[in-house]
Amino acid sequence: MTRRGRSIALAVTCLLLAGCRGQTALSLTTTTTTNATDGELISRLSIAPAGAITGYDRLMFEPHGWADANRDGCDTRAEVLIRDSRVRVTKTKGCTVTAGDWVSLYDNYSTPDPTELDIDHVVALGEAWRSGAKAWAPEHRLEFGQDLDNLLEVTAAMNRSKGDRDPAVWQPPNRAGWCAFSRRWVKVKVKWHLTADANEVRVLKIMLGTC
Repeated sequence: MTRRGRSIALAVTCLLLAGCRGQTALSLTTTTTTNATDGELISRLSIAPAGAITGYDRLMFEPHGWADANRDGCDTRAEVLIRDSRVRVTKTKGCTVTAGDWVSLYDNYSTPDPTELDIDHVVALGEAWRSGAKAWAPEHRLEFGQDLDNLLEVTAAMNRSKGDRDPAVWQPPNRAGWCAFSRRWVKVKVKWHLTADANEVRVLKIMLGTC
């Protein structure tokens, strides 16, 4: 994790867990995925059957919704919209994004209206729970819930269609988006040391083959 990543992670933890009060950041190690090839990344996946969803609650990852992790006045939703707009966004003084130009990767739908878009956890929170997050410390789950690397703006219909399913069960209808989707999925799972089941890996390899 980069220095900026560690700072943002600490800020999320402090913001959502009542402040750090000058204490040293809790060490939560993630794996660097920068510059790794697709083959190298997928080889790093730990193969294991998916665990049970028993005990899962979304509030364990996002008890207060989107956070302003770096305290710049923009919450995580706004950060994603600002990052991915193809033009400079229009936003209010309170950093509510009101206009821009986005393309939903999953269905190739373009829009200037952010109200048409949800922010999707590519590796869904429920999927993360089944893949290892059940055993995480609360602070680790809070950081995952706000991780910009795992977030994309997509249409509400696609967000609901995907739910918490993995690529063995659900793939973006927009086949041109398979490469970017599968790469992001693998990078997030490797970064956070989440497992993948055999069918998931098989389909990911097919999707990566479109790159």
